[in-house]
Amino acid sequence: MARSLHLQQAKPRILVVEDVDDVREMYVEYLSFLGFSVEGAVDGRDAVRKAISHERALIVMDLAMPVLDGWEAIRILRADPRTKTIPIIVLTGQAQPEPIARAKAVGATEVLIKPCLPAQLGRIVVSTLAHNGAPPASAG
Repeated sequence: MARSLHLQQAKPRILVVEDVDDVREMYVEYLSFLGFSVEGAVDGRDAVRKAISHERALIVMDLAMPVLDGWEAIRILRADPRTKTIPIIVLTGQAQPEPIARAKAVGATEVLIKPCLPAQLGRIVVSTLAHNGAPPASAG
């Protein structure tokens, strides 16, 4: 029992920011299946609030969202000492070089182009967390 409590506490916390409910839920469910503690956010403002209120190991961020877009949310997160070092993986349908370069310029760690299969995102999340020294998730 103590072992399972330890594993529960050791799960890296991930925030998935996506305004399309089905897409957000798909990534949240898949990353949860991999053993991460995952929460969703519906827009950039929701993401900033949730990232500041609870420590996160990683954020998956859409760019084109209402209320506060992903570029501005990343800029805010990078400017805050509490969130400036959190890896941010951008998921975007904007495959042109300019939006990708702009996402990296504001502080994206990685940029993935939609459609992105959950398994592909999972591999990038695991790799990014390993590179940043986060403990692995325990599937199952």
